[in-house]
Amino acid sequence: MKALEFDLITIGRSSIDLYSTDIGAAFPDITAFGAYIGGSPLNIAVGARRLGLKTALLTAVGPDKVGEFILERLRREGVETRFIPQKPGTRSSAVVLGIQPPDRFPITFYRENAADIQLGIDDVLATPIAASRALQLSGAALAKEPSRSATFFAAEEAKAAGVTVFLDLDFRADQWHDPRAYGVQVRALLPLVDVAIGTEEEVNAAMLRRPEDLTIRDSQITAPEVRGNLEANIRALLAKGPGALVVKRGARGSEVWLPDGSVVRAPGFPVEVLSVLGAGDAFAAGFIYGRLRGWDWYRSARMGNACGAIVVTRIGCADFTPYLEEVLEFIEQKGGF
Repeated sequence: MKALEFDLITIGRSSIDLYSTDIGAAFPDITAFGAYIGGSPLNIAVGARRLGLKTALLTAVGPDKVGEFILERLRREGVETRFIPQKPGTRSSAVVLGIQPPDRFPITFYRENAADIQLGIDDVLATPIAASRALQLSGAALAKEPSRSATFFAAEEAKAAGVTVFLDLDFRADQWHDPRAYGVQVRALLPLVDVAIGTEEEVNAAMLRRPEDLTIRDSQITAPEVRGNLEANIRALLAKGPGALVVKRGARGSEVWLPDGSVVRAPGFPVEVLSVLGAGDAFAAGFIYGRLRGWDWYRSARMGNACGAIVVTRIGCADFTPYLEEVLEFIEQKGGF
């Protein structure tokens, strides 16, 4: 039996997130920002760690103060950072955003020459994937080389070692030269994936064929409108090989679609929404926690729903994800699993 070092290793982007502290203010009227850490794989690593899993993050930072900030905050959270390389000549990523509840978040990504895009196969080889119970990958990492090849290689390594592979679909339209290329890469990766997780829009984006089915109403809103036949697209993606496709449906909760045609529906938890940012990553952390604890699909999805519900009442991502005791108390107060 192999020796295990980690419950979960996540791979992909990281950033410093500067969130406006002037809730509701128009962007030109913002006077102050709070500094946090972010990026979907980072958020999931922190969220899962706060729930009690032993986690590590494979990202990359530049030789700059932002990189120092990211690494130090991860260490404080107890996320293993020793596999994170520093990439000379690159910059650590940054995100600047305002908060206009409940659903508008003027946001600017600073990802030119991003360090994490320079993750390569050698960085994967230096990370003990075979000594982890699970690996979580991100669709955003497929947008450019060399991180695209590194992601595929990591999935191959995990599969060969019997490590469970989770894929967060993580669609960021502005990161792709053609948004349809996102689906091409995701569909190629799915045979190596055990469980895929995404929103309705991300599922449709993974099967996008016609440019007119994608609408970005405001270039500073991260979630575009992606039209499509959701159920048909779910079944098409499942046909590529994953053992489950988890669809996050916001306040309606989540669904776990299985290859045999069955669907496990887990209702959400009613809360007052302040910010939806980070909720999907909190969901993934809770859902993965449940699966690694041996829970069934329903209980795991409800755990994910609870983590997401807690985060939408707050103004950030990783720094605001809940701890295990808090989540379990929240679920009990809302009537239990």
